[in-house]
Amino acid sequence: MILKQLRLSKHLTQAQLAMMSGLNIRTIQRIEQGHKPSMESLKCLAAALETDIDTLQKESFMPNQDTSTRPLPLWLRVWFFLGTFQCQPDRQLLTRLEFILHGFGLSFCLMGLFSEAALVGGLLLLVNAYFIRYSKYLGDKFAIWQGS
Repeated sequence: MILKQLRLSKHLTQAQLAMMSGLNIRTIQRIEQGHKPSMESLKCLAAALETDIDTLQKESFMPNQDTSTRPLPLWLRVWFFLGTFQCQPDRQLLTRLEFILHGFGLSFCLMGLFSEAALVGGLLLLVNAYFIRYSKYLGDKFAIWQGS
């Protein structure tokens, strides 16, 4: 089924789709994992996604799509659940954030020559910048970026 592709193309989370369709979030998770939905569930999903049932029953937008994907590590799945990346992570946003954190971090470290508090703040900003850099590395490794 192409439910997940349709949901992501409309920038919806599973919870948002569940609320719009009136279905349980666990039902949507099962359908996205490949379980066969009931006709009533298909009608609810089609109405919520503004499409027809035949479109929902298609296997994929691209028939030769490789379905062998690596599962995300547990901590990365928890990170998505907590909303750090919201529904779809954006690599460009993380790149901008990384540059901003590095810039301010280095500036504060230079101000640390005169103030100890500025040095501590600068170091914290640099630690966060390197964490964002590592997040981008993992995003590239697990191909989580949309449209990149």
